[in-house]
Amino acid sequence: MAYPLWFAFNLLACAFLTCIPDLITGQIRYSIHEELEEGAFVGNIAQDLGLNVRQLSTRKLRLAPVAGGRYMKVSLDNGLLSIRERIDREHICGQAVVCILPFETTLENPLEVHRGELEILDVNDNSPVFRDGSISLKMSEAITPGIRFRLEGAEDQDIGINTVAGYTISSSEYFSLKTQLTDDRVISAELVLERYLDRERQSSFQLLLTATDGGIPQRSGTAQILITILDINDNPPIFEHDVYKGSLSENALPGTSVLKVNANDLDEGVNAEITYSFSDRTMRQIRDILIIDPDTGEIRLEGPLDFEEANTYSLDVQAVDHGFPAITGYSKVLIKVIDVNDNAPDITLTSTFNKITEDAPPGTFITLINVIDRDSGENGRVRCAIPKNIPFRLQTSSDHYKLISSEALDREAISEYKIPVSAWDQGSPSLSTNKTIHVTISDVNDNAPQFTEPSYNIYVMENNSPGVSIFAVTASDPDLDQNSYVSYSLLTNQMGDLPVSSYISINSMNGTIYALRPFDYEKLKTFQIQVQARDAGVPPLSSSAAVNVIILDQNDNAPVIVSPSAPGGSAAVDFMPHLASQGYLVTRVMATDADSGQNARLSYQMLKSTDSTLFNVGRNSGEIRTARNILQSDSSSQTLVILVKDNGQPSLSNTVTIHITALENITEKISESSKLVKNPEYVSNRNLYLIVIFGCTSIAFLLIIVLLIGIKCKQDRTVIQEYNYPSYCYKGGDSRVTLNRGAAMEETLRYPGTGQVIRVPEMNQYSVCLSPESAKSDFLFLKPCDVPTSQA
Repeated sequence: MAYPLWFAFNLLACAFLTCIPDLITGQIRYSIHEELEEGAFVGNIAQDLGLNVRQLSTRKLRLAPVAGGRYMKVSLDNGLLSIRERIDREHICGQAVVCILPFETTLENPLEVHRGELEILDVNDNSPVFRDGSISLKMSEAITPGIRFRLEGAEDQDIGINTVAGYTISSSEYFSLKTQLTDDRVISAELVLERYLDRERQSSFQLLLTATDGGIPQRSGTAQILITILDINDNPPIFEHDVYKGSLSENALPGTSVLKVNANDLDEGVNAEITYSFSDRTMRQIRDILIIDPDTGEIRLEGPLDFEEANTYSLDVQAVDHGFPAITGYSKVLIKVIDVNDNAPDITLTSTFNKITEDAPPGTFITLINVIDRDSGENGRVRCAIPKNIPFRLQTSSDHYKLISSEALDREAISEYKIPVSAWDQGSPSLSTNKTIHVTISDVNDNAPQFTEPSYNIYVMENNSPGVSIFAVTASDPDLDQNSYVSYSLLTNQMGDLPVSSYISINSMNGTIYALRPFDYEKLKTFQIQVQARDAGVPPLSSSAAVNVIILDQNDNAPVIVSPSAPGGSAAVDFMPHLASQGYLVTRVMATDADSGQNARLSYQMLKSTDSTLFNVGRNSGEIRTARNILQSDSSSQTLVILVKDNGQPSLSNTVTIHITALENITEKISESSKLVKNPEYVSNRNLYLIVIFGCTSIAFLLIIVLLIGIKCKQDRTVIQEYNYPSYCYKGGDSRVTLNRGAAMEETLRYPGTGQVIRVPEMNQYSVCLSPESAKSDFLFLKPCDVPTSQA
């Protein structure tokens, strides 16, 4: 539709003056005229919201694409609202007095929702239009002046001053036009007869009826009035009331009686018979809802009512008599629709699927809930609630609700909530609506990995194969995804002088522990490492567990003969009195085993002897005693082979050969039996050795004792290593033997002058001191060997 240039200018000026936000009511409101061009200015929403231009993009200002938001757009460059498309007020709001389109603007970071209204002001873009181009009237010539004839009104889609403002007719001496404003603010036109009619002089009239509106510029529409003059029937039907009023509940069933109109005609006969109907002024949609009985004037409900669409109905009722010509009487019917609670609340959620981190503090915003009830009064008053046994609550904010967290959340306990939202109105009976909000709890790394046990004991047999798995630790993390990925490592760095990585390694993925070298029980019996389990979260969390590695003994050491010792390494020599009686203690075989437990439990037995009836050996003590009295016939030289074996599986053993010489005088030096001497050079050396000892004994006995004590202390200091383990000291002549027994890293048995070193673990420490005359005695003197512990 084209407008003059000055009219377009006036529209723009009017739009500029009316596009001012109404902030008195607490929300933004703009007013614009309809039919503005696309891109026309509406308002500065950034200024009205108190935002600067830079915040528009960062906070993602946007209009919801519903209601008023469909017809406007916002520029993020300057914050100006403008028209998206041409607006036709009559198309959107029809005949509504006020045309308001709500709109919503949304800001993020933080989330804000601002509601506003866009009022569309009417412009005079529609002319009054008569339904028919001509109006036909029939009048009896008998009617008296002053009679009025209701004329069909013109319809104008505009409202206010832009709708029909008045009617005029062409000049006539018989007729005039009278207008009046009805209760529903509609101007009605009535044709008034000014003079008596004379059908014989003029049987018809043609008048031009013009309807004009009050807009600027003014618009108009015309219709032809065709008047036919008839004879007689000069009294119209008259209603008992000018206005009838009634009410009807919106849930009334079709066929329900609303009210009854009644009109009387003073004529008689056919001229007094009346037919009722709705006049042409009654809108077609009303005729689909209400009907009138043409004979009785009863108005009944035909179609469904909806209070939310129309709460009142205005009807024009006419009564037409059957005279000729027929005369019509008019009345108005006003029907009020009573609201019933027939609309359940409508719940609108910003989002039905939401996420929140489990470390979010109480009061964290989740989603926005709008609840609307189309009913009115108590029927439209709504309450909203969610269950109380969940860590969420509703916060009321003006005309909507905010779902916020109310307690600390734990994803490991509950990972998802399905929150039922209930809304109900205050009507009777109350109507309700339910919706479900899904809230997913996002994981944060708040749980450290936990081992299945605080500490582990691993039992590993010594002499194990390198690289073999010996154990596997397991830790679990209840977190999710990478926060639950667990890796393993060793916290212990050193084991003595060596790094722990030379003994043990761990698979970082599955916690499998591998031994990298064979273990030796005799050197290392147990050690402890710390294993750490660490997740992949940010920041990572970890925990540790102690792993005690216990080395189990294996029978891998044969017994070692400690006493008696053989100077040449082939056989030991011992002496006894020639007339020793039964049970005489000849000597004791002393042995040690570096193993432990059953593997170090030793037993003694005689494997071979010159005379099997002469001696026996204690199975557990190793004592060699005479089994009977020695006879003159017995050989003075006896050879015994003693077997020493442990209790391991399989058992390991060792043997010692002992040459025993029976002497008349134990101090004499008797040569051994020729059958036991295999090396003459060794016998010569031994005789010389005995002669030197006996000579020195008689000359420097006390000096030898002092020297032996000094030598003993010096040797003990060199024998004792890092651990203080028991030792045996054996003195015989110039010989001295020191034995350290225990599970140390270096346990040795040293023989001075021979250079022999023997590993001997044991838990008891003694000194065995023998003099050359000890062979004459049954007693073995034991005393503590006070050996100082070497400092590591």
